[in-house]
Amino acid sequence: MAVQYHLNGFRSGDPSVQQASAFVDHPADAVDVLIVGCGPAGLTLAAQLAAFPDIRTRITERKSGPLEIGQADGIACRSIEMFEAFGFAEKVLKESYHVNEVAFWRPQQDGVGLHRADRIQDVEDDLSHMPHVILSQARIHDFYLEVMTNSSHRMTPDYNRELVDVTLTEDPDYPVAATFRCLGATGQTETIRAKYVVGCDGARSTVRKSLGHRLKGEAARQLWGVMDVLAVTDFPDIRLKCAIQSAAHGSILIIPREGGHLVRLYIELDALHGDERAADRAVSPEMLIAKASAILAPFDFEAKEVAWWSAYEIGQRVCDAFDDVPETERAERTPRIFIAGDACHTHSPKAGQGMNVSMADTFNLGWKLSAVLRGQANPALLHSYSQERQAKAKELIDFDRDMARLFSAKTRNAAEAARFQEYFKQHGRYTAGVETRYDPSLITSEAAHQGLATGMIVGKRFHSAKVIRLGDARPMELAEVLRADGRWRLFAFAGQQDTGTSESEIAALCHFLKNDPASPVCRYTPTDADLDAAIDLRCVFQKPHRQMDFSALPPLLRPSKGRYGLTDYEKVFCSDLRSSPDIYDLRGIDRNKGALLIVRPDQFVAAVLPLTAYADIAAFFDGFMI
Repeated sequence: MAVQYHLNGFRSGDPSVQQASAFVDHPADAVDVLIVGCGPAGLTLAAQLAAFPDIRTRITERKSGPLEIGQADGIACRSIEMFEAFGFAEKVLKESYHVNEVAFWRPQQDGVGLHRADRIQDVEDDLSHMPHVILSQARIHDFYLEVMTNSSHRMTPDYNRELVDVTLTEDPDYPVAATFRCLGATGQTETIRAKYVVGCDGARSTVRKSLGHRLKGEAARQLWGVMDVLAVTDFPDIRLKCAIQSAAHGSILIIPREGGHLVRLYIELDALHGDERAADRAVSPEMLIAKASAILAPFDFEAKEVAWWSAYEIGQRVCDAFDDVPETERAERTPRIFIAGDACHTHSPKAGQGMNVSMADTFNLGWKLSAVLRGQANPALLHSYSQERQAKAKELIDFDRDMARLFSAKTRNAAEAARFQEYFKQHGRYTAGVETRYDPSLITSEAAHQGLATGMIVGKRFHSAKVIRLGDARPMELAEVLRADGRWRLFAFAGQQDTGTSESEIAALCHFLKNDPASPVCRYTPTDADLDAAIDLRCVFQKPHRQMDFSALPPLLRPSKGRYGLTDYEKVFCSDLRSSPDIYDLRGIDRNKGALLIVRPDQFVAAVLPLTAYADIAAFFDGFMI
């Protein structure tokens, strides 16, 4: 993705490497945000906070170095959209296996052998501009670590740090203290003071235990094995995602891996009984290979190499809250300690939710922490993290529980097998990660004007479509502008005859935003910053781009920025009319009236409003910004 990197002077070399900054006035043991754990949740948060030179962040990890072999592998469409905001989606797409179709295999009518019952598209058309892919979790970690290293902080994790305790203190500047045991040769302890601590330290989270929270839920008592293998087989769909249900030997989920040959098998084993745990079964690679061969029979299956394997018990659990503030005290104090990812919710692996939901947690939290730390938003904003993400975790766990139960159910007839298949199709939106919808709140309005943009649902993620950038005629996805930089976005979709010239609704909107004292751009943009530093306006017109006059547009759509006052040519877009339907038709935008979308820094639609609703625009931002 191309980015603007000559704004404050010519730069040579890799544009992704930011100019280094130093915190000379900060002691090493005092930080704004301390992140515990280098899993997907922790690294997403670290990469987000690394974008802000004025926020000091440390991230710790108990292990001695980066992850080398990842347990998670499925990457939802929504996660790739998020990676695009961090600038490494293209790297993921280049290396990964793309899941295009799913095959369903069931027993023959006589109970001997298998037959392909159906083969369907994995992701429905226009669900996302990004695909569903498979790539090792370790590679995702690598890409995040690269973003952190290239930031102005040159941020790297502190490995060999085992968290011992987290406590609230009386220190007014750094009210949280975390004590670590330094593993390795020294064996010393280190105490880090922080304004905020985020526990991304997994299902056995020390941060969660320090808060007195518990993961609540029931295990299904169903044992599954998983292995990544290089195999020789005559099973015809080995390079397709497959759900296979045999007559007598259980089920397998096949997930082809990146690289053209590796394949992951999720293999159903016998149910656990009483107090029995997965470790009690002495599961081995040989056992998993034998079980897979029995399920796939009469097809041959010979495992040449097992790259990784494990055994696990299905369980879905979630905490009652994701921060340190009891519900009875929310009016009196704001959170200082948070938990995210497996520290506050766990899922079965087969629905592909764990890593994706964990990253979504901290993508939600990161911009809120940065806004509060930078003095842009009221600290009460931080309550919305637990409120939004805990509700979504419960919803996803209900889905995950049904999915796991149906997968393990013994199908007695074709009707029951077809029911599982239909459920699989219906819940593709959940597994794609695009079904999340946040309830009305301080940062998500009521959908009173939803009719102006029926395909841009208030509370759901911004649904991209193709446009043409006016300044350079570049075809692109509109979501490419949604960088992980903490800024709010205003997307103004012009009415049919509007070309942005004087007396138009777009011109009037720009005049309000740039000049009216009630405008959030005027009220909340720092005096020494560019006009779009806090709130970034973009505009889409219906007219063909060759019929538009860039020089006639309002100054706010071609602002002068940076130390040289260079013109920003990347604020304005036109419908891509080379193919139909265009963005207006695809997203149900009212062609006559147009629409204004307020989009959160985590890419969720916060409001749909008329272009003339100036008071509503102002009131929305006045509700939480400083």
